[in-house]
Amino acid sequence: MQQFTRPLKQSLLGRQPPVLVSLSRSRAFAMSTGAAETDTQAEKVANTSGITISSLQQTLQEKLGAEYVAIEDMSGGCGQAFNATIVSSQFENKGSLARHRLVNSTLKAEIAAIHAWTPKCITPAEWRKRQVVGET
Repeated sequence: MQQFTRPLKQSLLGRQPPVLVSLSRSRAFAMSTGAAETDTQAEKVANTSGITISSLQQTLQEKLGAEYVAIEDMSGGCGQAFNATIVSSQFENKGSLARHRLVNSTLKAEIAAIHAWTPKCITPAEWRKRQVVGET
């Protein structure tokens, strides 16, 4: 048993630090998925993905009959991460999970092309209450 333990310890000491391994893996992942590493690359990705705030708003208004849609690009303009507030009567009598599933199924192709999507799904009645209180 000691014969196996000693070479194992030596092999662990001879390895590169895990941080270096994970950095190279994340860079390889970024390169393989087309994720941008610089602002210039981010601009090119945004221009080629075809996903814009206005295209997301239009899809939600047409397919969900959304009364109000506010979308914010959280990725610094590269079009890869969005926060959204969506007001639709189709959310009536649905829990939070069902609302998110409805939105995600509506934007299935768009969500597949971006990195992060965070919707806030509310009914018109909930929206009116928040307007009175001053929330969004």
